[in-house]
Amino acid sequence: MKKMILCCMVAVLSMTMLTSIHADEKTKQTTKNDPQIAQNAKSSYLMEYTSGKVIYAKNEKAKLYPASMTKMMGLLLIFESLHDGKLDWKDEVTTSAYAASMGGSQVFLEENETMSVKDMIKSICIASANDAMVAMAEKVGGSAEHFVEMMNEKAKKLNLCNTHFMNPTGLHDPQHYTCAKDMAIVGKALIKEGGDDLLKITSTYDAYIREDSEKAFWLVNTNKLLKQYPGVDGLKSGFTSQAMSCITITAKKKDLRLIAVVMGEPSSKVRNGEIKQMLDYGFSQYQQGLLYAAGTKMKTIPIENGKPQKVDVLTDKDLVYVFEKGSEPKETAKEISLRKTHAPFKKGEIIGKVQIKMSDGYTMETALKAAHDVAALDYTDLFMKALKDVFA
Repeated sequence: MKKMILCCMVAVLSMTMLTSIHADEKTKQTTKNDPQIAQNAKSSYLMEYTSGKVIYAKNEKAKLYPASMTKMMGLLLIFESLHDGKLDWKDEVTTSAYAASMGGSQVFLEENETMSVKDMIKSICIASANDAMVAMAEKVGGSAEHFVEMMNEKAKKLNLCNTHFMNPTGLHDPQHYTCAKDMAIVGKALIKEGGDDLLKITSTYDAYIREDSEKAFWLVNTNKLLKQYPGVDGLKSGFTSQAMSCITITAKKKDLRLIAVVMGEPSSKVRNGEIKQMLDYGFSQYQQGLLYAAGTKMKTIPIENGKPQKVDVLTDKDLVYVFEKGSEPKETAKEISLRKTHAPFKKGEIIGKVQIKMSDGYTMETALKAAHDVAALDYTDLFMKALKDVFA
């Protein structure tokens, strides 16, 4: 009986040890795959700009307060208005009593004071000025309330998963929230829309507004990483006591541009340190590859009643992909779909798209454009074609 009990005890002990070993191995595997970065952030997200590929994510859909990162969505709408011709850099913006009353970060605009769109944007991007943001919201949207509606409508168009705005500034409101993933998507859209005009401002460490007046005001960028990390040229920091420290950063080295977001950090010092970790990880572990350059011929398609009777279709943009160094994927599938196959075509006209699938599961696509003009056959051409077919 004692021998049987002893055997059972040995068996149980062996099973326990085996389970422990498997658990340790699982833990080691998890630790190996997790780079252990941004550990103090409530949420974090790291993506490559051109492809949108996710490099690292932690609690990326968690509902959190964005503070002044909110202004990225406002800036996106402002730059759209500039590019649509509804707004000009030299336009004068009048400060309302409501805009002048904004607390928090500000450039101390006075009621009825006018300032150019350019200086307003500089105040928003560099000094995170709430008064300038509201003044621009009223300029673009007609009212701050309508501008917020525009922000939420844009959030839907961008397919943001967990975002709702209550104001243009990011001042605290329990119903004003977003997540790290959504902020990265907004950042990507803002860089695409704003381009060099945006990055020239967001990469400026200090500047002046009202330079030619007695009220010249010195702006100092709230993004201190501009001087702490090579390649950083934007985007937007934020802080409230409820949101804690948060930031959306973009940095570029060679052809690789990254967007990194951390939210709910205990301090700006910790926040900046962990963003550096994320950027170090992204730049050290990943690189960008060019599969097809813009203008590459994907296919030649026959045009039955066109002059000439065929046209090359070219990629509209570069097809790039991001991969972990040492494990470059290969193209596994190419799907071309055409939305137009009948003449006439204009050179550069978008007539379809190509979608590429890589061996790591990543897919990318770009529009396809006509390489040259293709005219439709006229009645004489059609008659001669029919005659030729008869006697062929």
